[in-house]
Amino acid sequence: MALSEAQSVGAEPGRPERSGVELSGAEIVVQALADEGVEFVFGYPGGAVLHIYDAVFRQESVKHILVRHEQGASHAADGYARATGKCGVCLVTSGPGATNAVTGIATAYMDSIPMVILTGQVPTPVIGSDAFQEVDTVGITRPCVKHNFLVKDVRDLAVTIRKAFYIATSGRPGPVVVDIPKDVTDPNIKIPYDYPRDVKMRSYNPVLKGHPGQIRKAVDLILEAKRPVFYTGGGVVLGEASGQLTDLVRATGFPVTSTLMGLGAYPMTDPQFIGMLGMHGTYEANMAMHETDVLIAIGARFDDRVTGKIEHFCPHAKIIHVDVDPSSISKNVKVHVPIVGQVANVLADMLKLYRELAPRSEEQPVSDWWAKIAEWRGVDCLQYDRSSAAIKPQFAVETLYKVTGGDLYLTSDVGQHQMFAAQFYPFDKPRRWINSGGLGTMGFGLPAAMGVQLAFPDAQVACISGEASILMCIQELATCLQYGLPVKVILLNNGYMGMVRQWQEFFYESRYSNSYVDALPDFVKLAESFGHVGMRVDRPADLEAAMTEAFAMKNRLVFMDVIVDPTENVYPMIAAGKGHHEMHLAPSLSDRELA
Repeated sequence: MALSEAQSVGAEPGRPERSGVELSGAEIVVQALADEGVEFVFGYPGGAVLHIYDAVFRQESVKHILVRHEQGASHAADGYARATGKCGVCLVTSGPGATNAVTGIATAYMDSIPMVILTGQVPTPVIGSDAFQEVDTVGITRPCVKHNFLVKDVRDLAVTIRKAFYIATSGRPGPVVVDIPKDVTDPNIKIPYDYPRDVKMRSYNPVLKGHPGQIRKAVDLILEAKRPVFYTGGGVVLGEASGQLTDLVRATGFPVTSTLMGLGAYPMTDPQFIGMLGMHGTYEANMAMHETDVLIAIGARFDDRVTGKIEHFCPHAKIIHVDVDPSSISKNVKVHVPIVGQVANVLADMLKLYRELAPRSEEQPVSDWWAKIAEWRGVDCLQYDRSSAAIKPQFAVETLYKVTGGDLYLTSDVGQHQMFAAQFYPFDKPRRWINSGGLGTMGFGLPAAMGVQLAFPDAQVACISGEASILMCIQELATCLQYGLPVKVILLNNGYMGMVRQWQEFFYESRYSNSYVDALPDFVKLAESFGHVGMRVDRPADLEAAMTEAFAMKNRLVFMDVIVDPTENVYPMIAAGKGHHEMHLAPSLSDRELA
């Protein structure tokens, strides 16, 4: 969402005004959320926020979702935000309530997800006295939020919440914490309620439009390119720029690749898409990145999982970088044409200028470059043993795609299953792939799926996970039962922390130190104990029928314990300190590790 300095983020036109009505601080919090158009607040009560919870109880505009752990609250709000593009909201108490939420706050921060986190705090007179359940929430969260506030006066509460939503959703999105001492929400102290529709912040003015001169330089480079590549990231999804990106890529005829966070911004089944890039990206994407002469980076931040060794990154390329956040440009990789602005606006301007300047020709642009890419595609870097008697995790993901027809919101935890999902489930729409990229948070998948399912109650929503990840927030199965959320859990169970085991195999001479999970529960019985349907599948021949049966249960959560080959590794792989052209390929392709 991109807004000018004076625009309102929420406060829809026609929404009832409450100006002048006297409300307590607790009532102001809830009314402000209603005025922002908030549908759901994910939270867990405690002493410091009981006044707010009482105000929640006495209204019906905002629905509260009771999670079983504050980390689940922040992940659920995050999943809701990623799937809808709206701002996620969670409410937790002081002390351990706030600290439990920090993992989810940091997860959202790393992936630039708009969230407002309301945290309770001890009363203002005892702040700093080590009062019961007191922590310095502002200090603790400062490194992992876009901004945070401590509200010490009830008269500042409404405007602070308004600013929080504006900051969270404008420019480069991110989480904003509002820390509220208990006395500020005292039900006996009431003031006139006046929720501001406009926000003016002198020190915060996100740039919306790209500089025309820089856009012209970028288009000139694009027109001269012989080996171009579009490199797209999560900023395309967050900036609602999928349509503009698709139009520009198709107009140029250039290849396009994506980061893990950008998958779905450009249709993955389209021939111009050459696969995900980076540590577990495709051979053709990584080789194209290494050989490109003009790199058009859109809404990406050049993180280490994408660049590999910086000294080897795109050694022949002139780099164009479009991003709404000026601090991201030339932060890790020096670029030649920086363009600061909202991605959708910049891409639209680039396309208009490109169409004005591009020569008219029937010949496919950069045909020699496409011929080279076709050679790299011929390596078939994602091949695996399809004759195995054990279920291969790649086969499980392909079967999931077949059963769901690609019409799925898929959340994931972190590890091998996450990479297999990214490689083998092609997303043709944005906001369908919901995963923790930057922080790599285990336990994210299930609560994130709750947020997605609440946002889209009639949609197919699945969480793909591993037995190590799922146990980190397994208690949220109770939340799913309470609110009737028919999420499908696809557990790729290999008995290991799979990615840890893979690294230990490759780099630690197969010393599997503490990566084997030696005391796993019976997941079928565990799911049933929470009131859900449990299934166990251990033969490839049974998998499609079982998944079909699971997704036919439209109103039930189904937990599928899929026993997969514990020795399978994710390929390709770029080891730390290596360049894009130095990939480990599967053993069957080892004689084709080409430079």
